[in-house]
Amino acid sequence: MLDWLAAPDHVTARWVVQHLVALVYVIAFTVALAQFRPLLGERGLTPIPRFLARTTFRRHPSVFHLRYSDPLFRVVAGTGLVLALAALAGATDVLPLGAGIALWGLLWVLYLSIVTVGQVWYGFGWESLLLEAGFLVTFLGPADVAPPAPILWLLVWLLFRVEFGAGLIKMRGDPCWRDLTCLEYHHETQPLPGPTSWWFHRLPRPLHRVEVLANHVTQLVVPFLLFFPQPVASIAAAVVVVTQGWLVSSGNFAWLNFLTISLAFAAVDDSWWRLPLPVPGPLPSWFAVVVLAVTLLMLALSVWPVLNMASGRQLMNAGITPVHLGNSYGAFGSVTREREEVVLEGTDDPDGRDSPDAAVWREYDFRSKPGDPYRRPPQVAPYHRRLDWLMWFAPLAPRMARSWLPALLDRLLEADAPTLRLLRRDPFDGERPAWVRARLFRYRFTTRAERRETGAWWHRELIGDYLPARTLPRESAAP
Repeated sequence: MLDWLAAPDHVTARWVVQHLVALVYVIAFTVALAQFRPLLGERGLTPIPRFLARTTFRRHPSVFHLRYSDPLFRVVAGTGLVLALAALAGATDVLPLGAGIALWGLLWVLYLSIVTVGQVWYGFGWESLLLEAGFLVTFLGPADVAPPAPILWLLVWLLFRVEFGAGLIKMRGDPCWRDLTCLEYHHETQPLPGPTSWWFHRLPRPLHRVEVLANHVTQLVVPFLLFFPQPVASIAAAVVVVTQGWLVSSGNFAWLNFLTISLAFAAVDDSWWRLPLPVPGPLPSWFAVVVLAVTLLMLALSVWPVLNMASGRQLMNAGITPVHLGNSYGAFGSVTREREEVVLEGTDDPDGRDSPDAAVWREYDFRSKPGDPYRRPPQVAPYHRRLDWLMWFAPLAPRMARSWLPALLDRLLEADAPTLRLLRRDPFDGERPAWVRARLFRYRFTTRAERRETGAWWHRELIGDYLPARTLPRESAAP
């Protein structure tokens, strides 16, 4: 009677999706462990305790409402990392069905607890995408149980919202998407260019137009084919994988593209590939009831994303639930034409502010964002450098940056060790500078001739001060 709920021809797809989502969880918890203290800790740029004091569990559900401390955050993120590694190693295939669901569910709760208190550092669409994908993967079941078809459909539906939502926001947003010129700018002005971005930017203009056109087909047409009978659905999934791979090769978007690729495999049946996995048995009755309940819940939560996508005022990367389920997705509804970068500098000259031209100012070097024009942009994704991403937003949204950038300058003045570990190079080798400042530069990729002549990847010119020079109060300046 429950045969229609099973999808025995998607055994390999289930295994691949589970392991790829577990891998993304590993990366996400690793990032949290490595970066939380200077960003969100008790002395962070936007401390979690201060945030918890002005919100409620209902608005931002998190285990940290019970209690917060930096060691407790480390325990939560560390536990999540251990559980994610266990899931990646296949623990949920050897545990009883209920225990496997509990492991995946605990992963979801722990990461939700971090995201909801993460403030601007966790305000990215791929956080919600990981939570929604992780919630659905919870109910895919182990290797000895047939994959539940409704959960696979919901994963494909999630992929549809990611791709179609992104396609709609582009067509409704910046006119350069409609006249096929956006990629004449985007490779240069994207948040964190990668090692190949200079070459992508230097492609001939007709190829940029082909890139944009291919993007429109992939995001506005191909998503509908994911729901077609095989082999059409698998071919559509392959198109998504290829185009996401193109994005991976041209820029750094944390785990967004990797997670999108993971979802695409849910549409591929075993006629295309087959791993040597056990032949699954039927779904237990209680598990079938759980699957149906989850399906009904997600269908109800899908009403708002559908209305949002149909609206002329479509919201990008938004949702109506505090637990990040039933979201609407999208990216780059507008593309900046010029790249502006905030560069942080310090001097050990006590008269640095009064005689800025006489002082020697030294630049702080970030790990991922453009700084030194002669440094080739690094490969970062699927790792996520949260501070570097927010530095890209600083020229675009100065009001948002005021919530954390002055505090960052103060940490540099203090030579705060956890903050300095977020950077690639501290020009003062752990010593306190006398003054620090933030300056605004206009960056562009060098031309082919400039690249041959100078070896530089970037050309930059000073626009002016972003934040004036500042120092610590006299009583705080003494070591």
